[in-house]
Amino acid sequence: MKRVMATKVGSLKEKDPAKKGKVEVMDVEAPVVGDNDVLIKVAYCSICGSDPHSIEGIFGRPAPFGMGHELSGVIVELGAKATVNGFKVGDRIAGNFLEYCGTCYYCRNGQQQYCTQAGKRMAPGMSEYAVWNENQVFKIPDSITLRTACLLEPLSIAVRVTDKANIKVGERVAIQGGGPIGLLILQMMKKRTATSLTLIEPIAARRELAKRFGADHIIDPNAQDVIAECKKITNNLGYDCIVEASGFIPAAKIPIAIAANEATLMYISMFDNNFDMPINNFDVFHQRELTFTATRVAPYSFPRAVQMIEHMDLEPFTEKSFYIDEAAEAFDCHMTGQYPKILINCNKDLADK
Repeated sequence: MKRVMATKVGSLKEKDPAKKGKVEVMDVEAPVVGDNDVLIKVAYCSICGSDPHSIEGIFGRPAPFGMGHELSGVIVELGAKATVNGFKVGDRIAGNFLEYCGTCYYCRNGQQQYCTQAGKRMAPGMSEYAVWNENQVFKIPDSITLRTACLLEPLSIAVRVTDKANIKVGERVAIQGGGPIGLLILQMMKKRTATSLTLIEPIAARRELAKRFGADHIIDPNAQDVIAECKKITNNLGYDCIVEASGFIPAAKIPIAIAANEATLMYISMFDNNFDMPINNFDVFHQRELTFTATRVAPYSFPRAVQMIEHMDLEPFTEKSFYIDEAAEAFDCHMTGQYPKILINCNKDLADK
């Protein structure tokens, strides 16, 4: 079967072909279905912002390795013991790329994201077929297409971030970075009754989407003084919650500058592995009592993401797709930033279903 593979580690932004990372479609053996597994015929797998980072080598994986984790598809085979959730052949599903063991200390302690076995068996989503444990799979509503359903995993991140932000009704929220995750969080925060909801984003098309999704204020950091604008918007009080979703090192300290006293600062983006951010301990902790936090994947978020998917505006994220044989072109398109999301259709007979 076909699978999208990273066959060479390196940046996809690299101009020198000898150093640039490489994505190819390869033939691999069909996966084996275990007793508690389901075999998924993959419809779509969307490109995550972490995928190019993976090709760069940020996770230390040697090439070749399979790509993709934001998938949707149809169950075509059930393992002998995959009966707990009542799945049947033909069910339309999406789900969680991480398989948790459910028995280690962390799984039993409500810290599933630190499962000692998570990731030991990962089936790449950019494949014609994938085998997942039934506990990773969620049936999608009939009203949701498979094209849209591949966004369940990034939507689960927005659920998790909003959970952990724990904002009160009417609190002021800013989001730095209007990529797919930032824009999904913006929608979720709007539904959580955030006020002075502000997106900080340099790309015009993403700023336009922020308007569509309900942002109260939009700041272009290339044309405006971000800190001055944020002070103006909040009457010099600052934001009660700031989500850093850009991963842009020169802007890493802006959330501190625009934070209200006792604010929560969520650094959810993926910065360079070697980046250390200096902060003034006296000002940040003793004077202003700021709380810094982050998220590691999305434990316990998927059932509620399934509930929310019908209530989100996801059409702009599904505009552009490529067939699996065009994976290299898909990644090139992703790197341009022209579209908020790029999808890869892994089986043509499931396209647009």
